[in-house]
Amino acid sequence: MYSPTGKHLIAGTWTGSESTFTSQPVEGPAAVVANGGAAEVAAACAAAEEAFETYGYGSRESRAAFLEAIADEIEARGAQITDIGTRETGLPAARLEGERGRTTGQLRLFAAHIREGAYLDVRHDPALPERAPLPRPDLKMIQRPIGPVAVFGASNFPLAFSTAGGDTASALAAGCPVVVKGHPAHPGTGEIVAEAIAAAIAACGLHPGVFSLIQGNTNDLGAALVQHPLIRAVGFTGSLGAGRALFDLCAARPEPIPFFGELGSVNPVFLLPGALAARGEDIAKGWAGSLTMGVGQFCTNPGIVVVERGEGATAFLEAARAALAEVGPQVMLTEGIAQAYRAGRSRVAATSGVREVLTTTCDLRHATPYLFATTGAEWLANDTLGEEVFGPLGMVVEVSGAEEMLAVARALQGQLTCTLQMEPEDTPRAAQLMPVLERKAGRVLANGFPTGVEVADAMVHGGPYPASTNFGATSVGTLAIRRFLRPVCYQNIPEALLPEDLKGLG
Repeated sequence: MYSPTGKHLIAGTWTGSESTFTSQPVEGPAAVVANGGAAEVAAACAAAEEAFETYGYGSRESRAAFLEAIADEIEARGAQITDIGTRETGLPAARLEGERGRTTGQLRLFAAHIREGAYLDVRHDPALPERAPLPRPDLKMIQRPIGPVAVFGASNFPLAFSTAGGDTASALAAGCPVVVKGHPAHPGTGEIVAEAIAAAIAACGLHPGVFSLIQGNTNDLGAALVQHPLIRAVGFTGSLGAGRALFDLCAARPEPIPFFGELGSVNPVFLLPGALAARGEDIAKGWAGSLTMGVGQFCTNPGIVVVERGEGATAFLEAARAALAEVGPQVMLTEGIAQAYRAGRSRVAATSGVREVLTTTCDLRHATPYLFATTGAEWLANDTLGEEVFGPLGMVVEVSGAEEMLAVARALQGQLTCTLQMEPEDTPRAAQLMPVLERKAGRVLANGFPTGVEVADAMVHGGPYPASTNFGATSVGTLAIRRFLRPVCYQNIPEALLPEDLKGLG
């Protein structure tokens, strides 16, 4: 059994704080955890800036080897990570083992990607000294790392989106030191992963300031981190309220910085008539499984299905109700998330024109599915029905026809995903929806469900606000590295002064 110390890791040193908080694991003993503040932030950021002078200007090969070493060290602690992770979060061992594989897999993917070098977007316009009426200078351009990055660990992915998750991996791949604010829901999991990163730093001979972990459960800690003048960008996965507050702090700085916040969405599914007729019951069962996966605590949870009213919609609703009724109580990640889920359920239930199809009991930290239904007209009249409820709550919106379905699509806020369930005969209807959906979401998919985000070159996990705070970025896949780079042009610079990746271009 892994026993966490509850300490911060700041530039290679494990240290405590006068202030502490007590963890709230699902099972096993609680831990007393250091509660960081401005002093810890200042120390970690100063060390990160110092480390950037070497790490940010080192070779791509050295960074790739470092990412691979982190993956190796995480795998060496696999059993311990699963042990503490299950006790803190209540997630099953199989889920955490799969998430650990995703975490190490993306580290290795990013290592391979930066070795190839295409992400640098190298460009060269050779000098044209004889050009009339004016000569052209020699111009070379490359993407360069921006400096220390702050990363906020996520509650729902204690590995893949936390201490060594996608934001940390992409920042390190770009050449940026990282200061992580650990999530208070799993401080022990964060600590053991930080141990793995520290071991990789030592094995690769890097400056210890390249990574720090600050534990804490206060808003003041997050505010101090994003406002520190040495932090150049922020990666965040979490709620809309918390993300927007941090985003506003970043924008209000004397020197504003980018805030890459992934804030969730309702991920609507548009069930077209041909698909409804051909496989409505199977789609209902698949939707129920996706809706309740991980107790509905995925940012890609498909909370809404839009379908034309009629016998097919009635049969779909009954099949979904039956499938959801078989799902028993499951433990949620934190008591706060469970309370917010119950509050969301009450808000939806109290909305005019909404009827309860499946309602059960939900107490303390356990959740059961809820299913509601409404009409397209009622959904369009109530903006709150388009807001995320984090948990296994589903809403079926029955529209009058193609025009009302299109109106619902147009009324959507920004989404991470939109899904089309369709058959070949639905293509004309789908073609009407596509121009709308691609403006609403970062990922549009057909005949599947959005839970399960592939870590790959072509993946986009982001979207228009409020799904994310930067519609031009992704927090999953190799394109995520570009968030922490900026283009620099070198005009007539002698080769000896150029970055290594620009030398030899002529």
